[in-house]
Amino acid sequence: MMKKGQDTVNHENPDEVIYCIGCGAQLQSQDPNQPGYLPQSALEGRSEDDLYCKRCFRLRHYNELADVQVTSDDFLNMLGEISQEEALVVNVVDILDVNGSFVPGIGRLTGNNPLIIVGNKFDLLPKSLKRGKLRQWLEEVSYDMGVKPLAVDLISAVRQGSVAHLLDLINEYRGDRDVYIVGTTNVGKSTLINQIINLASQEEDVVTTSYFPGTTLGKIEIPLDDGHKLVDTPGIFRPGQVVHQLNPQEVKTVIPRKELKPRTYQLNPGQSLFIGGLGRFDYVQGPGKASIVVYAAPSLSIHRTKREKADDLYQSQLGKDLTPPFDSKDKKTLTKRTFKVDQASDLVYSGLGWVKINASGVEVEGHIIQGADIFIRKPMI
Repeated sequence: MMKKGQDTVNHENPDEVIYCIGCGAQLQSQDPNQPGYLPQSALEGRSEDDLYCKRCFRLRHYNELADVQVTSDDFLNMLGEISQEEALVVNVVDILDVNGSFVPGIGRLTGNNPLIIVGNKFDLLPKSLKRGKLRQWLEEVSYDMGVKPLAVDLISAVRQGSVAHLLDLINEYRGDRDVYIVGTTNVGKSTLINQIINLASQEEDVVTTSYFPGTTLGKIEIPLDDGHKLVDTPGIFRPGQVVHQLNPQEVKTVIPRKELKPRTYQLNPGQSLFIGGLGRFDYVQGPGKASIVVYAAPSLSIHRTKREKADDLYQSQLGKDLTPPFDSKDKKTLTKRTFKVDQASDLVYSGLGWVKINASGVEVEGHIIQGADIFIRKPMI
């Protein structure tokens, strides 16, 4: 909480809380990832009627939207507001971690308004993967999550042409409705919104200052050409993703920046693979050799070993051959889950990658750092 007595705005009323005049968020200087962040140095000599949080400031002056996260309660309240309106909801998910980035119960929470599911980061998947097949897979995953989308799309938010296609799809389905963009943190939603702002500016010659945050906490409203609006909502924090357990240097290593290349291994029962120092795959038992394919950031090294030696290898090589973490003192506790696999499946390490198991009738174990999720799904590729 930022109070005027703690900063240099007004010492006469030290208990008065101050707010961003753009989005209405309570200003604070502790956490740049939370609403209302403003560096304390930015308060020097500023009047109360000229105080914008960093997010609003960069939107006003640079057409740049920074990601911000809210609590689960705040996010649920926002979805509740959407449920009271006639709206088209666009749920952006990370195609590299669909289950880990899906908003649970999104259809019910938004009043069963029509919904489009958008898988972002399509450009990072192997180019050999057919778009139509992946779109069908994403639709099936949505059904499994209890959502029946109006449409499913695949995009790369860093590519303007891809976003332009999504806007065409939105315009096709929105009718006489406002559009709400929702999603968890780290799905690339801010990059998407920035592209939308840039496209709108080019087409309509709209100056940057035409875009002001809405009066509701954390929402950014972009005017559409028929009096309706496109509303960006802050991302909800999903703690099960591995990146939330890492420091910034480790996150840079884990998040892919280039196309994922399949790394294939022929494993016998009793063999293991380490995914950096954050995940481990064990082929416990089965009828024979199995083809195992790892999909993870190219910067993450994969190490094969015997299962009986895996624990010792982890203790001796963490922070050396097994990175991240980059400091052997920064030991992460690995938790284990056992799975019996009866058909080809993906073992997903949420936010880290996945292992495709091309085998049936086998038992495998997945290890991941404590606090992160691991689960089996129908194979993507």
